[in-house]
Amino acid sequence: MADAVVVRDLTRRFGDFVAVDRVTFSVVEREVFGFLGPNGAGKTTTIKMLNGLLRPSAGEATVAGIDVTHDRRAVKERIGYMSQLFSLYHDLTVEENIQLFGGLYGLAGARFQERRDWVLEMSGLQHQRGQLTGELPLGWKQRLALGCAVLHEPPILFLDEPTSGVDPVARRAFWDLIYRFTESGTTVLVSTHYLQEAEYCHRVALMNRGRVIALDRPRRLREHLATPVLELTTDAPAAAVPVLRAHPLVIDIGLYGRSVHALVRNAAAGARDLPAALARAGITVGGVREVAPSLEDVFVALVQAEGGAAAG
Repeated sequence: MADAVVVRDLTRRFGDFVAVDRVTFSVVEREVFGFLGPNGAGKTTTIKMLNGLLRPSAGEATVAGIDVTHDRRAVKERIGYMSQLFSLYHDLTVEENIQLFGGLYGLAGARFQERRDWVLEMSGLQHQRGQLTGELPLGWKQRLALGCAVLHEPPILFLDEPTSGVDPVARRAFWDLIYRFTESGTTVLVSTHYLQEAEYCHRVALMNRGRVIALDRPRRLREHLATPVLELTTDAPAAAVPVLRAHPLVIDIGLYGRSVHALVRNAAAGARDLPAALARAGITVGGVREVAPSLEDVFVALVQAEGGAAAG
């Protein structure tokens, strides 16, 4: 397939601060491409440069074949964009929001009516079209915002933390919609904090401190983690975390229900010494075993190898 987005050495500075540092990647048509990273990693800034809201300080990028530096207006006509705040006006009704976006995208007459009806059906808001948007539950606002973002049927869709604060059931339904769009030809770039969501992407770019530190399919990222991961089952997982974090064999720790995942420097030594350290702290260990890394384990290991996440 052809490339829908091509980025080379894209950089954005705010004074002396480098928010995005020589980022390079490409996205093929109909791909779901994810940006994963902590706050301040550069995900949102990258998306804003690609959709024409921010001018790059250096580097180059094309979106749908259009140069984002030299023709930002044309880029905006070819994309849909759903921001972290869903881009909706809460003091307008559902239908008024759709009408507003239709006007911005130049839709009128029968074409607008067709797309308006599609948005209402897709979002399940046929019977709430006259309701104030601010009164809608969060999941419905999310679907309405998505519908408004694709009202003009753009070939490329940017989603910036689109499911923040949404319950897991609504989040899963939202991703089902994303897959429907890609099946019809839309390319999707999405930033997320949720590691489960990154698993839904065809490829993921892990970002930290403004740079892409890894880029591959989620499965391949997990397969290439060299750092051993131990799973320790305990009756007091929260209390176990500070004990394990202080141990010299441990690189980092993650909670997984009633177990703890420990990224360790040596699996055999960790399996021997970590239960003993917990026992000395009065914490019972039900079992310890080496496990295949999750995407969260991969993310933590790579961020730690890069010096940790940016402060604040």
